[in-house]
Amino acid sequence: MVAPRSSSIAPRIAVVTVSYGSEDVLEGFLASIPSASIEPVAIAIADNLPGEGEPVQQLAARSEASYLAMPSNLGYGSAMNAGVASLPPGVSWILLSNPDVVLSPGALDRLVAAGEADPRIGSVGPAILNSDGTLYPSARAVPSLRTGVGHAMFSNLWPNNPWSRRYRNDSVIPTERRDAGWLSGSCLLVRRGAFEELGGFDQDFFMYFEDVDLGYRLGKHGYRNVYEPSVRVTHTGAHSTTTESVRMIAAHHKSARQFLAKKYSGPLLWPVRAGLGVGLAIRSALVERRVRNQGN
Repeated sequence: MVAPRSSSIAPRIAVVTVSYGSEDVLEGFLASIPSASIEPVAIAIADNLPGEGEPVQQLAARSEASYLAMPSNLGYGSAMNAGVASLPPGVSWILLSNPDVVLSPGALDRLVAAGEADPRIGSVGPAILNSDGTLYPSARAVPSLRTGVGHAMFSNLWPNNPWSRRYRNDSVIPTERRDAGWLSGSCLLVRRGAFEELGGFDQDFFMYFEDVDLGYRLGKHGYRNVYEPSVRVTHTGAHSTTTESVRMIAAHHKSARQFLAKKYSGPLLWPVRAGLGVGLAIRSALVERRVRNQGN
């Protein structure tokens, strides 16, 4: 671990990100942090590809960020947990973010102000814009068996089916501040006390659905997940090859099955879980085939 240079003011806000060969996008993300807050901000970068981490380590040094080389690719949630554990004790608010995000000026301060409005708020999520300026549906309902099965089975054949619309919260006004079941982990402010009370991300999720699980557990512990669309960030989206995209699709559907099996455990629900697994497997195969065809 390479520690940042010392500061005379102990920060109460921190940013943690995870790199996996992300130096091309990480530079822009780090450059957007200083204007996102008028306060000092502690930064930690957990590197899941440490064998090729020299460029990331150099970027960390230039940004006065802590650099943590993971022993191997531990997954997104595990690396995030390690980054949070490395932060100084005075930090009370932590922005967990992908490295391919650009923060708008004042974004951190406005997110923290929203979180401090109610001690029951455990997480705050900004409006997340895609690189083309469209709004990503980042504040969603926690999937139930009904919405999970319906979304899995029909989202490709019938995109506007009622289960997918309910899951995406299509009925709400996208510019309206509101509570959500979960908020996208691509850029998410968390109250440190709440995050640590829950033990951070569930490290059984290697990639995807760790944010769904976190939002669900925060809600079960009496915390609110608040969507604050007056704050906007841009998710540029790193480029992926066809092979990488197919692997990510498979990982996404595996994590979806894992979350719903965790939420709805017990022998009586085994037939439903089995049916859900079949539905998600079919959906995964259809999406993977479509991606392969687009890549040819």
